[in-house]
Amino acid sequence: MMKRWCALLLVFGIGIGAGSASQALAQASSIPSAAPTQNSGMSQEELGKKLMDEMLDALGGPAWLDRKYMQVSGRTAAFFRGQPNGIVVEFNGWRRFPASGHPAGERIGFLTDKSMFFPGKKVDVIQIYHDSTADEVTYKGSKTLPKEIIEDYNRRQKHSIENVVTEWLKAPGVMVIAEGQTMVERKIAEKVTVLSANNDAVTIELDATSHLPLRRTFKWRNEQFKDFDEDTETYDDYHLVDGLPTSYTLTRYRNGDMINQRFYTKVIYNQEIPNDMFDPTHLPPPQKEKEEKKKKWQH
Repeated sequence: MMKRWCALLLVFGIGIGAGSASQALAQASSIPSAAPTQNSGMSQEELGKKLMDEMLDALGGPAWLDRKYMQVSGRTAAFFRGQPNGIVVEFNGWRRFPASGHPAGERIGFLTDKSMFFPGKKVDVIQIYHDSTADEVTYKGSKTLPKEIIEDYNRRQKHSIENVVTEWLKAPGVMVIAEGQTMVERKIAEKVTVLSANNDAVTIELDATSHLPLRRTFKWRNEQFKDFDEDTETYDDYHLVDGLPTSYTLTRYRNGDMINQRFYTKVIYNQEIPNDMFDPTHLPPPQKEKEEKKKKWQH
């Protein structure tokens, strides 16, 4: 069971037919250049900063930065070597941002069927990410998640678009470089790399029209194999929620292989979430009921 829940945490060809040389040249000229975009004589760094400002504005500007809480419902699917492993699970998620005045936290509740006799769903397993650690809570109590899952989550949070905007761009010695146009899921994108003073880097590709993020990529050193691994997250199917463009489809890749996909069906912003929701000692209702009954029998 533990391994099962922990597992939840396009190639397209371009064919050019036979034709005249002029037709081939016309097709080639329509392909976006990978060279840095020339924009009124701006340097690559000036253009990079401009693109990041446009991204922030597209996401909602101050309203996006001031998000306090986020609640989501949806489905998640795990993949192995880019292929689905057959596990698709419904989930509810609660997220607390630093703008709430409390430390960032995330709680994910995985839903299962109540029983064959009683219709509906119940939250059977809860994962809570808080204070740089994470716990899994079931009717048996809470247990710290494996080290590799905690490290992976913390690494992704450190390189998240939210953290790049609120922390990286404000740090001394940071460089923001525009790297030209690319293609993301057949969409023309502007590629920007943010490089920290200690040579850590995050690459963000923005929709060339809407300026919304389409893909975020970073690399880190694999201590076991002494090489580099790549983590990529793509964002698609944007919906406007309370004035904030929100991606309803998030896909994760590890070294080019798809490993997880989330599909949101409902998103709510800034509806206050009790602090004990991010406390692993706050057990699910079934466990509380059992403990209360046990105390009554003991007395």
